Amino acid sequence: MMKRMHVAVNCSDLQKSLDFYKAFFGAEPTKVKENYAKFELDNPALHFSLNVRPFEKNGVLNHLGFQVNNTEDVLAIGDRLQKSGLLLIDEMNTTCCYAVQDKVWVHDPDGNAWEIFSAKEDSEFESAGEPRDVSLCCAPPSGPQAIAFGSFKKGGL
Repeated sequence: MMKRMHVAVNCSDLQKSLDFYKAFFGAEPTKVKENYAKFELDNPALHFSLNVRPFEKNGVLNHLGFQVNNTEDVLAIGDRLQKSGLLLIDEMNTTCCYAVQDKVWVHDPDGNAWEIFSAKEDSEFESAGEPRDVSLCCAPPSGPQAIAFGSFKKGGL
């Protein structure tokens, strides 16, 4: 039986990444070494590690994320992230991956995009805009940049 999902990412500066992920997860790491750190989270069940290693930017990773139950959860987590000083990008009532979703994004110090989202309903289209506009679908907005969070009403910007 699986206990928790494991994700390991390379980072260029452990302290900057630790500062980001402490704010992002709202938790302290369970282990920190000179070139390594680990978070063992229960909610969500995730074993997340940071490895200081050289790496090529723009690799095969598109983005990481967590699905939550509803828009209220997206807003609550977005509020917590913003209060932690993270630059937040919101996409409310957007169409992505054949679903209408509410979501927020943050980028870690090495440019990895994290999405917090709730799927509201199915869509016949893959992304917002023209059908088959895959250039926009599930691609995180380029970051890091701040967009005013909380200045929208439920269901739209």
